[in-house]
Amino acid sequence: MPTIAPHPTPTTHPVALSATEARRIALRAQGFLGAPNRAAGVRGVLRDLGAVQLDTISVLARSHELIPYARLGAIGRKKVEQAYWTQTHAFEYWSHAACILPIEEWPHFAFRRRAYRNRPHWNHHLPEGAYDQVIKQLRAEGPLTATELGGAKNKGEWWDWSDSKVAVERALMYGEVVCVERRGWKRVYDLAERAIPADLLHDDLDDKECVRRLVVQAGQALGVGTRSDIADYHRLKSEQFDAVIAETGLVPVTVEGWGGKPAWADPAALESTPRGRHRTTLLSPFDSLVWERARAERIFGFTHRLEAYVPKPKRIHGYFAMPVLAGGQLVGRVDPAREGTTLVARQVSLDGPKAVPGVAQALLEAASWVGCDSVRVERMTDAALKQELVRALD
Repeated sequence: MPTIAPHPTPTTHPVALSATEARRIALRAQGFLGAPNRAAGVRGVLRDLGAVQLDTISVLARSHELIPYARLGAIGRKKVEQAYWTQTHAFEYWSHAACILPIEEWPHFAFRRRAYRNRPHWNHHLPEGAYDQVIKQLRAEGPLTATELGGAKNKGEWWDWSDSKVAVERALMYGEVVCVERRGWKRVYDLAERAIPADLLHDDLDDKECVRRLVVQAGQALGVGTRSDIADYHRLKSEQFDAVIAETGLVPVTVEGWGGKPAWADPAALESTPRGRHRTTLLSPFDSLVWERARAERIFGFTHRLEAYVPKPKRIHGYFAMPVLAGGQLVGRVDPAREGTTLVARQVSLDGPKAVPGVAQALLEAASWVGCDSVRVERMTDAALKQELVRALD
């Protein structure tokens, strides 16, 4: 594994990495290789990843619970929520999607708050005074849900937000309001002036400095990535990436099998060979290790698509198929469900018999984590492999 200086000169040739080296760098950067920092716990995972994606789907558990679980093991689910939402540790905002973000990153999203303030949103009509009324109510009453602010919806379709919901969401995008926790999946809003520590509550950084910091953070969280990989991490535009990459300290690299795509690596990731093993685990489809399909294909040779929004007859692997990480590779998929105290593997897809022990281990551990005492396997295309998996689960 090559060792390089942290800040190469502009004439330095790109560092050549093998496909295996790049894969192991990515696994270590994402918290899967080496001993997990249990003292730092969920907050350490959030800090290292820089963003934990939220999603409404809850099958085995919600995605923001599955992400620390995949790295730390069966940490209590209440502890996960407490780690995110107590002691002003995090806030929710738009990054890769709706994400939980470390509180110290608040200043670096000033560029996005400014962009939202300077453009119209959603085509929702907002009556005069509705925005000011929401701010006034939050100031007087403290943290509130949209329902407590006057109702989240009108009587139309699901997207027919009430005036107060439109107003508070607009205030959140502008940075005047913050989502400080999720309560029964509902956002709880508070004024930024109360929720964000005083030393962080500013928009002083210009757009370029904000983007530079987020490119650096994404490079560190990915370990190694292409322009698209790194920019997509916080949904930055290509031209934003191009404007700052020379000032980030990220190191140009070439990676075997990446089709000659220009790539960059975190200099710290190149200073030592990634070592260690990781636990076998189920991954949320919204885990940052796999959330970009093209990157997952490039690194793991694994094609994955979330099929929750695919018509049922056209699904191949299932509604919420979760990739299985074992031995540094993605070895299969499990589409889970829960029936009482039974974890149901509605559909299992494996790369071959070598994947059976890892998938069985992942299923048993996940079942225990969510309070199930048994596992039932339903559909597999290979009957012999299904028998092997059922035996491994006994």
